[in-house]
Amino acid sequence: RHPLATFFHLFFRVSAIVTYVCCDWFSRSFVGCFVTVLLLLSFDFWSVKNVTGRLMVGLRWWNQIDEDGKSHWIFEARKASPNQIAATEAEARIFWLGLIICPLIWIVFFFSTLFSLKLKWLALVIAGISLQAANLYGYILCKMGGESDISKVAASFLSQTVFQTASPGDFQKPGLEGLEIHKH
Repeated sequence: RHPLATFFHLFFRVSAIVTYVCCDWFSRSFVGCFVTVLLLLSFDFWSVKNVTGRLMVGLRWWNQIDEDGKSHWIFEARKASPNQIAATEAEARIFWLGLIICPLIWIVFFFSTLFSLKLKWLALVIAGISLQAANLYGYILCKMGGESDISKVAASFLSQTVFQTASPGDFQKPGLEGLEIHKH
C-alpha cells in the first residue's frame, strides 16, 4: 500500500549504517563522514517519526511542552479496520523489524568503537543509538497506549509480538481508520 514509505523507512536507516561501516574506505575526511551519517540519521528520525509510522502502522507520537514547562507525550493510534489489516501486515512487520534491529546494530557499533579505541567515532555512534532508540521508545509506548512503566511496556510488547507471530489471526493489528489519541 505504501511502497515509497517502506523504501524510505529502510533507506535512511540502512544508508546510515552502510555509510558508517564503509566511510574509511571511500573518504579520509572524518568530518565529511560524520556529517553524512548524522544527516542520514536525522532524516531517518524525522521520516520514521512523522511519516512512515503513520502510514505503515497507523501510529504517531510526539512530545509537547505546556505553558507550565511540563513535558507531555502524545500518542495517536488509528482504529483497526478488518478489510485493511491484511494489506498492511507486511509493512507492519518491516516497520517493527527495522525499528528494533537498527538500534541493536548501533549498540554493537558502540562496543566495537569503544573496544577498538576509535573514540572520535563514539559521539556519532551515541547519536545513532539516541535517535533510533528514541523512535523505538516512542513507538513502543504508542503501541501500548501510553503506559509509562517501561518494564511493563517492554514485557507486554514482546509477549504480544511473540503471540502475534505464532498465530497472527488471533490478534488485532493496527489498521488505518479512525483515530485514538492518548496523552501521557
